[in-house]
Amino acid sequence: NAAPVLARHLCFCSSSTHNTYATANNSDKPVCCARKEDTERTMFLRQIIRQNSRLQQGSYQRVACIGSYHTGNAREPTGGLKSVASQRGHQSSGDDARGDNLLSTTAIIFGGSLLTYLITEKIKKDAATIYAKESASLDQIRKLHDTRRTDLPEYTMDEIVKHNSPSAGIWVTYGIGVYDITSFVPKHPGSDKVMLAAGGAIDPFWHIFQQHNTQEVLTLLESYRIGNLRPDEAIGTKDLHDPWAAEPKRHPILKAATAKPFNAEPPATVLVDSFLTPNEFFYVRNHLPVPEVDIKSYELELENEKTGKGKTLRFGDLLRFPKHTVTATIMCGGNRRGEMMEVKPIKGLPWGASAVGNAEWSGARLRDVLLAAGVRDGDEEGHVQFEGLDTDPTSTPYGASIPLAKAMDPRGDVLLAYEMNGQPLNRDHGFPVRVIVPGVVGSRNVKWLGRIVVSREESGSHWQQNDYKSFSPSTDWDTVDFKSAPAIQNMPITSAICVPANGETLSVAAVKDGFVTVKGYAWSGGGSEIIRVDLTADGGKSWIVANLDESEKGTGPGRHWSWTLWTAQIPIRPGQKGPIEIWSKAVDSNYNTQPETFGNIWNLRGVVGNAYSRVKVNLK
Repeated sequence: NAAPVLARHLCFCSSSTHNTYATANNSDKPVCCARKEDTERTMFLRQIIRQNSRLQQGSYQRVACIGSYHTGNAREPTGGLKSVASQRGHQSSGDDARGDNLLSTTAIIFGGSLLTYLITEKIKKDAATIYAKESASLDQIRKLHDTRRTDLPEYTMDEIVKHNSPSAGIWVTYGIGVYDITSFVPKHPGSDKVMLAAGGAIDPFWHIFQQHNTQEVLTLLESYRIGNLRPDEAIGTKDLHDPWAAEPKRHPILKAATAKPFNAEPPATVLVDSFLTPNEFFYVRNHLPVPEVDIKSYELELENEKTGKGKTLRFGDLLRFPKHTVTATIMCGGNRRGEMMEVKPIKGLPWGASAVGNAEWSGARLRDVLLAAGVRDGDEEGHVQFEGLDTDPTSTPYGASIPLAKAMDPRGDVLLAYEMNGQPLNRDHGFPVRVIVPGVVGSRNVKWLGRIVVSREESGSHWQQNDYKSFSPSTDWDTVDFKSAPAIQNMPITSAICVPANGETLSVAAVKDGFVTVKGYAWSGGGSEIIRVDLTADGGKSWIVANLDESEKGTGPGRHWSWTLWTAQIPIRPGQKGPIEIWSKAVDSNYNTQPETFGNIWNLRGVVGNAYSRVKVNLK
């Protein structure tokens, strides 16, 4: 009564039919060696090492499917292959006679999936040589991609380039490895970017998108390996221009989630020190290398697809427009993703509560610039697309768009900003010009602005179409349809406790007059005003209303673009010690409030995370 195998796995073997699928258990989905789900995929080399060291002790360990010589039905491999089978939670129960022949037999275990593991002696010897320890380092795993697999065939680029579509198979190279990633591409959030490398090398792309250079990703890639690239055709990273060589210096207070591209946030405790976030402490969200821009030669292209007209502005031209100043909060769509990750794993940066900042922005109103470019006042049908000067290896820029109605609204306050808190923009924040779209998710506030297009269509960029969208908690990477969801624009209401820090221990001296001082921020997108922040330290049995300390004044209804800083005093019983958990929730002028938990708003991109803020502190 084995459960049907529903997972798919590509055969990785040395025959010409390496991409043939086998079918098992009458499943309507093709399977090969019953691959585990991606989220439970076991480490490729680490498991080989474990297998090599523990087989002699008679224990079974799960390993990833490495190679197979079958095309339809599994059969014993040839050429000196030795195979092992394993299943979670089961120990070997064979007799002593079987123990001596374990490495030369195929063990089949029923109770779920049929797991057949075929491991060549060559791979095990290479792994043992390269890896002296069980835990392979990142550098060691990288070496594998530059190591020739003698059990796999060799391909030329002429052969590989033919496999550049789902119908022909999607092959890529990395180092001297050749990989068939056909089954993986639909599950990748950047599948359109992956297809740019189809039939070619991914080395130049990963040289820029260095978030892929992790042990997990490189190990996963190796599991898709089908062959070796002819050595003289491989691209070496030493031959690639380093796009990160001219990155700006950053303040050490910023905690980096990734270094290349640079993505970092300050400690939450510093956010509540001032209403305006110092430029050096403002969170940084970069998708690509920071471009070097010479302001003397800077040009901003404007195009109106509706009229077919366009013009080019230099920096000095922008300075001739009336200068406007708007105080506005910018928040990354993934702010507080780290908290959402506690519910279930998410692909994305593990942002805390500090991927947000509030600043005074100055520049030309986008409305004024568009009117001067021939856009008619009152024309609200369509979109305004923005392109940055930051580009990927194919010279494709970062892009996003907002509704034309927002851009042309005199009360929308959209700026082409060139100053931040009274200073010229620094490089990380978009020098010389960036878009500021108050109330809207940070990803639409395009930096290093190089092009504006008035169009009937949204931006076609990856970040507009296949990212920064939210879905049902039940939607996963196998079922997601990015076309079914609108791109995030206005952000939902949120609040965050910044002081005390989560996990902090408070001494008696810190608890003054029987109260714990709690500080934080609250913000609601779309220009809504924060009218109340509630806190509880007893699981919601009783609530304290916070004092709203600082907020933007005199802006009028629907134009409250800045956050509100708040303070609350949480009463503590005399002599109370031990852990307490403090919650906060905000309410805006439309009486929107925050959901209680992340469990019901979890989404596979980890965006718009706005559940109650919770911190645990220990009273000592």
